[in-house]
Amino acid sequence: MRVLISGSTGFIGTALLDAFRQQGHEIARLIRPSTRRRSIGRSNTLEPPSVAWDPVAGTLGSAATAADVVVHLAGASIADGRWTAPRKQLLIDSRVAATRHLVNALAHLPQPPKIFIAASAIGFYGDRGDEQLTESSEAGHGFLADSCRAWEAESARAAEFGARVVLLRFGIILAKRGGALSRMVLPFRLGVGGRIGSGRQWMSWVALEDVVGVVGYAASNSAISGPVNVVSPHPVRNADFAAILGRALHRPAVFPTPAFALRLALGEMADALLLSSQRVLPKKLELLGYPLLYQSLDETLQAVLGL
Repeated sequence: MRVLISGSTGFIGTALLDAFRQQGHEIARLIRPSTRRRSIGRSNTLEPPSVAWDPVAGTLGSAATAADVVVHLAGASIADGRWTAPRKQLLIDSRVAATRHLVNALAHLPQPPKIFIAASAIGFYGDRGDEQLTESSEAGHGFLADSCRAWEAESARAAEFGARVVLLRFGIILAKRGGALSRMVLPFRLGVGGRIGSGRQWMSWVALEDVVGVVGYAASNSAISGPVNVVSPHPVRNADFAAILGRALHRPAVFPTPAFALRLALGEMADALLLSSQRVLPKKLELLGYPLLYQSLDETLQAVLGL
């Protein structure tokens, strides 16, 4: 396949680029002006070719016409700063507005891609307590849920130029480097890890290796379309996650972080990212018979932490 990837320098994109390259796919990277500036002087003959993309100007290099599949992962990190009004606008623009411009540009290509695979997140469901959530569950409320709903709506427009559209709702992605786990591990290594808030909130997680596998599966399997929950079938409560992580690291998990302290430090982001409960199930993947490599949290943490 000829695959065009946005967000190829990010957490998921880097892993996906390596996997697709090893599988023999023809890969090109969608590169924004800021990325090109950072890359000056770091030429590497092993790097895949790039296609210029300016989401502000709405322009896209003509080489994009060769792509069979577009994997759209670009977006500012949701957890890299307190949610001030300017930060919220950046998060929306880097997802909703950028996707709108990309889909519009792809629609005007002489030969648009046949498949459009877009990132989303289980933040779509909002804070739902103990409710079991599948792809047919309604969207929740709040900034994250509203952003994800608008983000997915822009991605879904790719169907207008005939693309099969897949919307990947990622859970908490676990990997040795990068992502949420690297931030979780530090307090445990220091001996001060523990549950967050009440610890009763559900955490829906997935290994990075499975994320990469699902993207490849979505590209090659014509039976898959629409929203897809990319999570393990075994979500856990936060207190259980803390206990399992503590055991994996041979560290105590007895120092809870109070909800009020998180709210003071992080504001609105604390409730949305750390204190909300999302018990999400990968119903569509199960119905399609897709075998996730990692289903047990114990096994996953042992594998990704190299223990």
